[in-house]
Amino acid sequence: MATERAGERRQFGHRARLALTPAQVRVIDAQAHAARTLWNLLHDWWTMLPKDKRSLVAADAAIRQARRDVDWLAVLPAQAAQAVLKTYFQAWRNCWDSRAGAPGFKSRIRCVMSVDIPQGRDLNIVRVHRRWGMVTIPKVGRVRFRWTKDLPVGKRADKENRITGARLVKDALGWHIAFRVQTLEPTPEPHQGTEVGIDAGVNLPLALSDGNHFDHGRPARLRDGTADRDKWLNHQEKATLLRLEQRAAHRKSFRKPGERSSNRLRRTHDQIRQLRATATRRAVDWQHKTTTEIADQYGTVVAEQLTITNMVKSARGTVAEPGKNVAQKAGLNRSISQEAWGRTVTMLTYKLAQRGGTLVKVPAPGTSLRCSACGFTTPGSREDQATFVCKNTDCGFEANADWNAARNVLHLYRIGHVVAVPAAGRAVVRRARRVKPAAAR
Repeated sequence: MATERAGERRQFGHRARLALTPAQVRVIDAQAHAARTLWNLLHDWWTMLPKDKRSLVAADAAIRQARRDVDWLAVLPAQAAQAVLKTYFQAWRNCWDSRAGAPGFKSRIRCVMSVDIPQGRDLNIVRVHRRWGMVTIPKVGRVRFRWTKDLPVGKRADKENRITGARLVKDALGWHIAFRVQTLEPTPEPHQGTEVGIDAGVNLPLALSDGNHFDHGRPARLRDGTADRDKWLNHQEKATLLRLEQRAAHRKSFRKPGERSSNRLRRTHDQIRQLRATATRRAVDWQHKTTTEIADQYGTVVAEQLTITNMVKSARGTVAEPGKNVAQKAGLNRSISQEAWGRTVTMLTYKLAQRGGTLVKVPAPGTSLRCSACGFTTPGSREDQATFVCKNTDCGFEANADWNAARNVLHLYRIGHVVAVPAAGRAVVRRARRVKPAAAR
């Protein structure tokens, strides 16, 4: 008789696009602006009061009084206002625990418009069509949303599998709803797949040590050698984007310093953001499909421990010591940011865990310069960006540079040269023994 395996509690988010009428858009916009203003008022109230008078009860009373005194603050539902208070206090806890900086003022232009729905039972989600579902939004009513994932609703919902809440978020493509989903899934069996090393690059996005590379078919550079910042757009969309950017620059030239932007300029900027958001969605879609395929096929994935923030620093330098090749470094930084290596590793981490696999990180220094055949690092072996040619007279190994780096990444894992990341500390390298040649691979 087979025994039941223990279950694992999993919490994740699912984002779907809302189909709103113009009137509903105006209502949610008003709620989002009220939530942002309430945050700013709460922040001013908190920072001006003496420390001995700050408390959660006093803040709650101040919010209730503000919603009674200011009519347009009452547009925000009471539970959403309480969620603002809870989020603000959590921001201060993160600051006190050194996990984030101190909370500050939320600008109307730069902040992300959002409204929280803390109670999942208020949503009343129903699937009405293969592609559409219906959800209840407080003070808005019933709204359709795109059904792209099976959610625990109706008879499938219970104490362990349910939707605990949601958040309305607005981006350049409109309003979306992000559901907070809690499920209880059986513990997966250990993945029986093989080990593979991955090297993330610009010309070749993901190179695997077994030669099974993944390319999104979009060149990182144009014919003139400059970085293609809009590689996820087709030719017609690139032409439209160029025309909009020229139009925005022309209209901006008529604006005086300190003068407010015109409605035409803001509308042009909105159109530019829509194209940028479309490109981002295509990139994320490719990452999801690629990481899912890798997680299904391999049991252990080895990646480099990269500090991407340091890799994309500007080479401009200072006035006393100006930098060199500043424009070329800026193009490389844009290409690295577009590939979003950190997001790829994050997707691989949770997808491998769901399938019983693991993701391991190894130190990054030297993996692209060391020969994977003889194990030596010889100067001049990486003269070409795309090809690795070992300059060791006894070797002469020649291969794709990214594939050579992926083989070195896998070899570091096999000899125990991995990176352990403690819960509250910096990454620590565990050294098992000296790196040896990987010829017998």
